[in-house]
Amino acid sequence: MRRATTAPADPGLADLAPDQRLRRLELTVTRRLNGLLHGQYRGLLPGPGSEPSGSREYRPGEDEVRRMDWAVTARTAVPHVRQVDADRELTTWLLVDGSASMEFGTAELDKRELAVAAVAAVGFLTAGVGNRLGAQVLRADGVRRFPARSGRTHLLALLRALLAAPRATAPTDRPGREPAARPPDLADGLDALHRIANRRGLVVVVSDFLDGLPDDPGLTAPWERTMRRLAVRHQVLAIEVTDPRELELPDVGLITLVDPETGRHREVCTSDRGLRERYAEAAAAQREQVHQALRRSGATHLPLRTDGDWSADIVRHVHAQRRLAAAPAGQPRGGAA
Repeated sequence: MRRATTAPADPGLADLAPDQRLRRLELTVTRRLNGLLHGQYRGLLPGPGSEPSGSREYRPGEDEVRRMDWAVTARTAVPHVRQVDADRELTTWLLVDGSASMEFGTAELDKRELAVAAVAAVGFLTAGVGNRLGAQVLRADGVRRFPARSGRTHLLALLRALLAAPRATAPTDRPGREPAARPPDLADGLDALHRIANRRGLVVVVSDFLDGLPDDPGLTAPWERTMRRLAVRHQVLAIEVTDPRELELPDVGLITLVDPETGRHREVCTSDRGLRERYAEAAAAQREQVHQALRRSGATHLPLRTDGDWSADIVRHVHAQRRLAAAPAGQPRGGAA
C-alpha cells in the first residue's frame, strides 16, 4: 500500500498562482545551478554520444561490453572501451509521474512540485543550440504528450502546464456506477516513450517508482523491463521523489493512512512504538526494492526528498557524474549515486 496522510504541503507555495510559482522556480534553478549552466554541450550527464574521442581501459562492472574497442584491446592485450563525445544535438525525453501518489507532501514542497522542480533543472541543464526536450506526463485522464522541441519558450510552456495541471485524487466508492477506467501507470508511460524515442539521447523518468511494486521482493516491477530496454539505447536518469512521512511515522496519535491509488483507508495509532518501527522497516525495504530495480535496469539514480535541498542534491549529483566520467581507469570512483 502506498503510504500517505492528510497533511498538506506548505500553503505558502500552494497558494501561489502558476505563473508566480514558475517565476520563483526559474529564479531558483538559474541561481543555484548557475555554475553547471556554463559551457556548451555539457548536458545533465556526461554520458555517451556518437563522436569518437579515443579509448580508455575497461572498468569491470562499470562499462558496457558492447562499447569494447577490440582493435585497441588486441594491440595492447589490455581490455579497452571506446570513448565518445556528447552529441552536439541532444534530444531529452521526460516521463513525469502525475499519479495520485505524487499529490502528497509534508514539507515545503509536495512530491508533484518537487517533480516539476526536477523537470525545470533537467530542462535548463540540457538546453543548448539544437538540443530538444520532449515530455510525456502520466495523469489520471491519460498521457499528455509534449513534442520534442528546442528553446526556452517551449520549456516554460511545459513547466506552466505541469504547475497548472488539475490535481489527481484518490478514487472513491461510487455505488451503482461503472468503475473508473484504470489510469495509465509507469509501465504504460515507459512503453509509450520507448516507441517514440528512436534517436539515441537522454531519458529522464521522474516518479516515486511505486507503481506496480510487488509485495514479494523476489519479483520484478512491471516497469523494470522497459527501463532496461530504454537503457540499451539511451542514457536513463531515474529521479526518485520521496517524502519523509513515507519513510517513518511521527508519534502524533491516531491518524488515517490513505492509499492514493485505490482510496483504501486504514486508521492506525502512531503512539505504538512497535508499529512505528515496523512501518520504518517496511518503508526502508520498499525503497531498497526500488533502488535495486533501478540498478538492475541500468539507470542512473538521483534521489530527491521534499524536505531536502533539491537544487544542492542535483548539483552534487551532476558534479559527481562528471568527475566519475573524467576519472582515469584504476582511480577510486566513489560517490556515484
